[in-house]
Formats: sequence, C-alpha cells, structure tokens
Amino acid sequence: MSDALARPTDAGTGAPPSSNAVVAVLAFAGIVVSLMQTLVIPIVPELPRLLDAPASDTAWAVTATLLAAAVATPVVGRLGDMFGKRRMLLVSIVLLVTGSVVCALSDALVPMIVGRALQGLASGVVPLGISIMRDELPAERLAGSTALMSASLGVGGALGLPTAALIADNFDWHVLFWASAAMGVIAFALVVSLVPESAVRTGGRFDLVGALGMATGLVSLLLAISKGADWGWTSGTTLGLFAAAVLVLLAWGVFELRTSQPLVDLRTTARRQVLVTNLASIAIGFSMFAMSLVLPQLLQLPEQTGYGLGRSLLTAGLVMAPSGLVMMATAPVSAAVSKAKGPKVTLMIGAVIVACGYGLNIALMSEVWHLVLVSCVIGAGIGFTYGSMPALIMGAVPASETAAANSLNTLMRSIGTSVASAIAGVVLSQMTISLGGYALPSESGFRTVMAIGAGAALLAFAIASFIPGRRPEVTAASAPAAAEPTAGAPSMK
Repeated sequence: MSDALARPTDAGTGAPPSSNAVVAVLAFAGIVVSLMQTLVIPIVPELPRLLDAPASDTAWAVTATLLAAAVATPVVGRLGDMFGKRRMLLVSIVLLVTGSVVCALSDALVPMIVGRALQGLASGVVPLGISIMRDELPAERLAGSTALMSASLGVGGALGLPTAALIADNFDWHVLFWASAAMGVIAFALVVSLVPESAVRTGGRFDLVGALGMATGLVSLLLAISKGADWGWTSGTTLGLFAAAVLVLLAWGVFELRTSQPLVDLRTTARRQVLVTNLASIAIGFSMFAMSLVLPQLLQLPEQTGYGLGRSLLTAGLVMAPSGLVMMATAPVSAAVSKAKGPKVTLMIGAVIVACGYGLNIALMSEVWHLVLVSCVIGAGIGFTYGSMPALIMGAVPASETAAANSLNTLMRSIGTSVASAIAGVVLSQMTISLGGYALPSESGFRTVMAIGAGAALLAFAIASFIPGRRPEVTAASAPAAAEPTAGAPSMK
C-alpha cells in the first residue's frame, strides 16, 4: 500500500484530515454495515416465492449473515492489529459490496446465501473503526467518538428497517441490494480519502489453527441457538451442536493459552475489567434485540387480536427509527458521564434505563405513540451502554490489541442477540391465541418477553457492578510503553 493511500490528506491542502472528518466517515461506515442486519426483514416472508425455495431454506439468508459475522469479527480484529486496521476496514467494505452485488444479481437460493454471508463478513467494521479512533484521535475526542461509533450498530439497524420497507414497497426487491452496494462504495471512497492508517501493529504470525477452532465452535453454538426451534431443542442435531461447541471451544481455549501468538489473548481477556464487561455485553445484546422482536410484531398484528395495532411494516419501521436517532443523540451524553464518573457508571445507568423502558412497555402497548416512547427510552439506554463498553475495553488493553479486544466485545453482544431471538421465539410460539385458524403470539407472551428483556438489563446492571472502580483512561497517547510493540514487531504474549 502506497504512502499516499496509507496517509490520506484533505484535498487541496496537503494537511491530514480533521478529527471530525475521520469520526464522520467511520460512523457512516458503521451505519452502512449495521444496515445489513435489517436489510432483508421486509422481504423475508416473500423469499420462498422470490427464490422458489421452501421457507426453511430461505431462512438461511438471515442465518448465514449471523454465522459469517460471528466468525469474521474476532478474526478481522486480530488481522487489523497485525497488518493495519484501516487496511482490514477496506477489505471488510469490499466484502460487503461484493456480497450486495451477488444478492442483487441473484434469483436463486444459493447465490443469495453466498451474498448474505459475504455481507456478514463485513461486521468487523465497527470494532475496527473504534480501534482506529483510539490510535488517531486526541484524547479529549476519544470518548465521544467511540460512543458514537459503537452506537452506529443500533442506529443502522433502527434506520434500516423503514428505509428497507420503503424500498421494498415501491421498487423491485433487488434494489435493496443495489442500494447497499452503492452505500458501500461511498464508504470505501471516504475511508480511502479521509481515514489514516495506524502505525500501531503487533506484526507476528496469524493463528490459523485458533481461527479455525473459534470458527467451528462459534458456528456450532450459534447454529444450535438460531435453528434449535426449527429442529427441536431436544433433537440429536441441536444437542450434538451444543456438545460440539462446548468441546471445541474448551479445546480452543487450551490451545490459545499454549500458543505464543494466539488469535485471542485469553490472559488479557480474563482481566477482570474485560471479562466482566464482556459478560455484561451479552446481557445488553439480549435486551436490545428483545425490543426489535416485540415492537414490530405488536404494530403489525391485526387489531382483531385486541392488542395488535394493524399497521404496515413501513409504519413499524418508522416507529422504530426514532430510537436510532436517540442512540446517536445520547452518544455525547454517554461520553460526558464517562468522563465525569467513569464508563462503569455509564454502563450501569444505561442498563437501568433499558430496564425502565421494558417496564414502561409492559404498561403501555395499546397506542402507536406508546411504542415510539418505549423504543426511544430503550434506545437512550442502549446509547449509554454501547458508548461505555469500548471505553471499558480500551481502558484495560494495550493499543496493540485494541481491535481484537473490541471485536471480541462486539461478538459477545451478537451472542446475546442470538440468544434473545431463540428465547423470544420459544416464548412467543408457546404463548399463543387462535385467530382465523392461525396461531398468533398472545399479549401475555409479549409481556413475558418484555419482562425477560427487563430482567436481562438488570442482570447487566448487576454484572457491571463488579467492574473495577474508575482508573485513569488509557489512550493511544498514554498507553504503557511496554504494551506498545513497534510496527511490524511480533507481540510478546
């Protein structure tokens, strides 16, 4: 990679790009990637007809993205630490564009699944962006910028649903993927033009065995969680996958502890601040996704149920959209609280706000404005929690391991969302009413899922209380020198 590409400058001035430009570009890239999670929701019911395949097979268009993201996030993070975070950011965006084009050109199941998997491989953009910020931004800008970048995960998901519904209602479904490809191209061009490459690298050898072991364990675990309801939770396939996940991940952990240059430094991960933050992230990821499962269904169920609001998918998306804007608006507030009281307090405040949002939803669910209010309250809480987690992680790891550590934290949230989807699916499939010969989720079923979401948020609060007290923030400038290997030098584990 040439020096000009590695160190971009503002056009016409020769000066390095401003911090504002770097933050804006990275946040935009994060939003583009997070859009992939909700991109296909409007057309999921139509996929069997569009792809001429049974519904059980077309569900892989969603599952493939989940599995690819789980595998790619920690691997890309480690590669970013080794070979350049910006370089791996660009590779991730290229994968997203490629996957989008494959989907846009497909009318059959297999290429659609391949394209969706390629889109999932781009999921490392957000943790890579946070890590670039740590390396490039001045200390006073870091907290607010990383909070915004982290919140882009929720912002993209919230804004993506109404946008995708609007496109699906008015254009051919392939336009969804052409639009995502176009946004990916724009993100790529902006990153090339405005985002510098960090000199902070570990170098060394990539842990291929560790990557394969982690991929096998995670795919087994998430496949069992995501497909267990379809296959049966006590079926041989589901139980076999759970057993394989446990055995493979245990063996992987032993291997990682013994190798000199592991994919994931488990000794760093076992530090109290990192470990407890990751455990809290699983609970927060669960809480966030519970809202995404409940509110759209309540809005779209027929009014004859007595609690459904009979609205269109587009309306449901518009109801959810303000939560994304609230997440973005709370990012600087989250950063201010973290600066004043520490990110541990910010995380705990956010968890309480999320729990209050679900409690509010249990009481208020009969009007559209009720659900707008609930989504905004929960969105504010998520903005606080997502803003605090990168600060907690970066405060406990050297800059040379930032991308890998942030990627693992993102993976923990993804595991939480997957578990939420499985548990909510079980609850809503068991607690039903009959209407017109169809079994629909009951009002008590929705309230139960909301109560579980509130409980998960309170669990995150309790877990976060075990995070060590506030310490001076570790920034790119203040990280211990001993933890900063020179560019190209192998990391000492």
